[in-house]
Amino acid sequence: MAQVEQSASERVAEARDRYVARGVSTPRLVVASAEGAHVTDPDGRTFLDFAGGIACQNTGHRFEPVVAAIHEQVDRYLHQCFMVGTYEPYVEVCRRLAELSPCRGAAQKSLLVNSGAEAIENAVKIARAATGRPAVVVFENAFHGRTLLTMTMTSKVVYRRGFGPFAPEVYRTAAPYPYRGITTDDAIDAIERLFKTEVDPESVACVVLEPVQGEGGFIPMPPDFPPRLRELCDRHGILYVDDEVQSGVGRTGPVWAIEHYATEPDLVVSGKSIGGGLPLAAVTGRAEVTDAVAPGGLGGTFGGNPVACAAAAAVLAAVAEPDFQRRSEELGRLLRAGLDGIASRVPEIGEVRGLGPMLALELTKPSPTLAAAAVEAAFERGLLLLSCGIYGNVLRLLPPLTISDEDAEAGLAILEESLVDASSRTN
Repeated sequence: MAQVEQSASERVAEARDRYVARGVSTPRLVVASAEGAHVTDPDGRTFLDFAGGIACQNTGHRFEPVVAAIHEQVDRYLHQCFMVGTYEPYVEVCRRLAELSPCRGAAQKSLLVNSGAEAIENAVKIARAATGRPAVVVFENAFHGRTLLTMTMTSKVVYRRGFGPFAPEVYRTAAPYPYRGITTDDAIDAIERLFKTEVDPESVACVVLEPVQGEGGFIPMPPDFPPRLRELCDRHGILYVDDEVQSGVGRTGPVWAIEHYATEPDLVVSGKSIGGGLPLAAVTGRAEVTDAVAPGGLGGTFGGNPVACAAAAAVLAAVAEPDFQRRSEELGRLLRAGLDGIASRVPEIGEVRGLGPMLALELTKPSPTLAAAAVEAAFERGLLLLSCGIYGNVLRLLPPLTISDEDAEAGLAILEESLVDASSRTN
């Protein structure tokens, strides 16, 4: 019997199974190239991208200013540890972050690192140094990373199973989740109760909050929660850390999602799309807070790599442009109208929610079955889609903000077809 020849994608997938650690989840997609809002596999099949490498491609694949900046930088040098020699790309990114910062204070400074988790760790270090306090308050449905501290801060058990013991002095409380019946009043009451029963507020260095909880289900905070949280922090001398690793860099329209709330945090953490596809993250805040750490207390060999910094300067210049933000807002309206239409026709959708073009559908059943089937059906139709949420029952949309209306509408049509198909197969 003749042996069926493997496709190029199958050969790569087979090698992955052989050589890559099992703990890294295995997708079906194999990537050969990408451009704008499209990804192509080694066999020539092209997909519409509503995943964006999990929010790392807000400006699209191979965004021309980013590619040009990378080429220019690699002809100069690839690596200079910033703790050995100062270089301009690092300083330029910090300058742009200072100008764009949503944080309190006129003077802003930044630390550049490699990943969102590393940035969150350093934000906690800075907060502890600035306040002289040890404790950290985080929220249900949060995702902050996979290192020991950030895994402890993360809410979903699947990311922590088997990895204990966990970091001390991390306290979790309820976050607003209107679809599940948790209001701002409920969440504020829960923090006040936490301060009576679990941790003295005078020992809390910071609270860390995503303005739109990402992995937890694309849950936007109600309009009054961040201001009330800010007031509570001020009352107790606690620093407010704004985690914008997924919601920032234009994902919701403005550069930072917290701008929707007229609330000034003490520190903002950015990552993912800031590097335009290269590893980079940052902690930004008012100088008297960031400078609380003595020289040598912050850093890392590759933190603020010059090539990643060159890309980030181009990204930050683009997302700060009014035309880019207007386009992002237009895309948000187009996607929201499309999702609302789908929800009116597909009874399994419980809620459409999000800010700007950072949108999601929560399905009515608290089970991952239908969402997983919809992701699979979308893949078969040429759409890359991701699920999320504590129950795995949320479909999130992360298309490049540079996507055309035609591609966005085509993706929405595939999404609806996939949901209907998945529903018929799982019922």
